[in-house]
Amino acid sequence: MQKTVTSLKLNVRRPHLVDVYLDGVPEMKVMKSIALTLSVGQVFAPEDIEDVKRRSYEEKMYQQTVGLVSRRPRSEREIRERLMRKNVPNETQEVVISRLHEARLLDDTAFARSWVENRITFRPRSAWAIKIELMKKGVSAERIDEVLEGFDDEAAAFQAASVGARKYRNLDRELFRKRLGAYLARRGFQYHLISPAVKHELQVHAGDEQESEVTK
Repeated sequence: MQKTVTSLKLNVRRPHLVDVYLDGVPEMKVMKSIALTLSVGQVFAPEDIEDVKRRSYEEKMYQQTVGLVSRRPRSEREIRERLMRKNVPNETQEVVISRLHEARLLDDTAFARSWVENRITFRPRSAWAIKIELMKKGVSAERIDEVLEGFDDEAAAFQAASVGARKYRNLDRELFRKRLGAYLARRGFQYHLISPAVKHELQVHAGDEQESEVTK
């Protein structure tokens, strides 16, 4: 049985939705962008109504994922896992993922680069540790190798040691050395990188202690 669109009204409580009236009855709520494709007087067969509902649901899921990637870059696996947790059907997942790619909002290479830059700046760790993290995010080995090309593990070890040393600055020399070495090991660095980085921070630590004694 066909029905006619008799009114389109913005939903008062949820302004991103529009109430669609068919034959004078509020039949469904659809996303505003989908409502823009409808018009009063439009005649719908039952399958047309279901198509509008489907498109509105796809738009809703798409907008939610856009919100996610706008807060921070996400890998494709992260988006898929998020949609699966919401029990979004596979067909809708594919539509959403495809739209994100088309809008250049989903790019595993760009995501991996952003991840590496974040780690270097805020939470330095070894290339190996970063690779493991990215693999868990679903980034392919080829993309990971691409973004880690030229990564300086030695510089990262010294940077990580500088960050970690702040946590242990009040410890005695031996405990400082052990704690900082363990700190670097947890971040994936090998001994041949840990040793010189810790030695450097020990020298800085000793200098700070001497300066503290002088100023007492």
